[in-house]
Amino acid sequence: MTDTICLTMAQALTRFLTRQMTEIDGEKVPIFAGVWAIFGHGNVAGIGEALYQVREQLPTFRAHNEQAMTHSAIAFAKASFRRRFMAATTSIGPGALNMVTAAALAHVNRLPVLLLPGDVFANRIPDPVLQQIEDFGDGTSSVNDCFRPVSRYFDRITRPEQIIPALARAMQVLTDPAECGPVTLSLCQDVQAEAYDYPTSFFEERVWTMRRPRPDLHELKVAVEALSKAKKPVIIAGGGVLYSEASAALGKFSEATGIPVCETQGGKSSLPDDHRLNMAAVGVTGTSAANRLAEEADVVLAVGTRLQDFTTGSWALFKNGGKTIIGLNTQPFDASKHRALPLVADAREGLKELLNAIGDYKSPSDWTTNAENGKDEWQQDAAKVTAATNAMPSDAQVIGAVQRVMGTDVIALHAAGGLPGEMHKLWQSGAPGSYHAEYGFSCMGYEIAGGLGVKMARPETEVVVMVGDGSYLMMNSEIATSVMLGKKLTVVLLDNRGFGCINRLQMATGGANFNNLLKDARHEILPEIDFVAHARSLGAIAEKAASISELEAALKRAKSNDRTTVLVIDTDPLVTTEAGGHWWDVAVPEVSSREQVQAARKNYETALKQQRVGD
Repeated sequence: MTDTICLTMAQALTRFLTRQMTEIDGEKVPIFAGVWAIFGHGNVAGIGEALYQVREQLPTFRAHNEQAMTHSAIAFAKASFRRRFMAATTSIGPGALNMVTAAALAHVNRLPVLLLPGDVFANRIPDPVLQQIEDFGDGTSSVNDCFRPVSRYFDRITRPEQIIPALARAMQVLTDPAECGPVTLSLCQDVQAEAYDYPTSFFEERVWTMRRPRPDLHELKVAVEALSKAKKPVIIAGGGVLYSEASAALGKFSEATGIPVCETQGGKSSLPDDHRLNMAAVGVTGTSAANRLAEEADVVLAVGTRLQDFTTGSWALFKNGGKTIIGLNTQPFDASKHRALPLVADAREGLKELLNAIGDYKSPSDWTTNAENGKDEWQQDAAKVTAATNAMPSDAQVIGAVQRVMGTDVIALHAAGGLPGEMHKLWQSGAPGSYHAEYGFSCMGYEIAGGLGVKMARPETEVVVMVGDGSYLMMNSEIATSVMLGKKLTVVLLDNRGFGCINRLQMATGGANFNNLLKDARHEILPEIDFVAHARSLGAIAEKAASISELEAALKRAKSNDRTTVLVIDTDPLVTTEAGGHWWDVAVPEVSSREQVQAARKNYETALKQQRVGD
């Protein structure tokens, strides 16, 4: 007879989570680092009580916003290179729906997080319960169906025994390098409290290790044949390089072959910025060093990247009509994009085997020298725009100040708006993972919550959060959480008094200045927002810098502060780095009464001709 133990479904779930382990540097550690929870009537009695029972083995963290706490969980997983992750639980209704945006963020970025929203009563007797939507034509639907398109795996638990196969599938997805992404287990609130005799084998400890698929021999042969003929090869390093912990293998491959490396937002810090063959950022937010090579490249080795439009310049960057793309990726969907030669494999193992198979191949010396010279020229341009002046500071000058004071040993984090373009080009990364960008979903409000998650994953490292006033106002509550948990962040708040990035895009596409900067939005009185007072009210140390030199002095003080510090500086909303970059496809209206839009449309139509349709 099978040994069993009587537990509620919620108790079985939390006990199962405590038994899942992984190995990091030879040490066995829990794969779940904790659970973020905001309790409500849909989860406090069931999963809330269950989490209390395992609070020593599986820590529960309280947050102030459901979307923000899920951002923190996702950032933790990213900073952990997907080796460890977290769960997040909410009540039904608005609490659950607040997690949907974060679920989409994890889905786009291929990051693991376990979402446990409460749901309606499976027995339906009290329907409609508080916060329950009612579909007049579908008695099975709830708000949690919104998670279906933004989850790698979705399940609704309507009987207590269903958690057994559901959790088995959840762990497969969370730990699979190809399928990795958010898992949603929608927990009907009455079922959370229902008991079942679970087999004790369900709670046996399991150690999950990273799967490293090696290349198919035929795909490897085809890739070697293409690369061995290359006269102008480049490597594009994506986030998969970091998740595979393949930085050393990438460096060895690049040095042995002389092939220059360009980095996506997700792949930046794959190699240190001072590596001689690291051309840094590529694409719309790329450096001139990387983009001029990409334009001429005859073979592009795309490693661990999904080749989104910012990387490819909306597929207008790679101008060599005879180019070949080799897609080295664990996910066949990504490996085969745009008629690439697929090389389906783990990034680290794929690079190793590709190097062994390619023998003594070397990129032509003039191509490698050309790359190194281009990098020197770019570094000179970057130094000019990041230098301090007496004018209203630009984002680039603030980045320069932070870099000079904090160095390359910190983890620099940012997300949406204008900062990703400037940070991607200008920030000089050190160790792998020292650059943390959320630019797959470009989600405003990620920054501070994400910084907290990174600090929880890397407590020994200084975390610097770069955020604009627009994102700060959208989501800042986790400053209080960082203080409460004793996780110090240094937050640099660049105040350009509105949505400066989109205002610049509006102008570039011929639009009038409208509804982006505060002064151009409908108002009776312009707000005078005291960000320093606000941050202090949440428990942080805060001060405002009137210049770049004052900011540098404040950053030095922040290093010795004992809790989260917010440093505010006014910046120019119109100035951006002109060096580097590339065209990006943003459709301009074909018909408009504005002459500026008509002119922008003509330029747009000219640019469209550069796109490689069908590539």
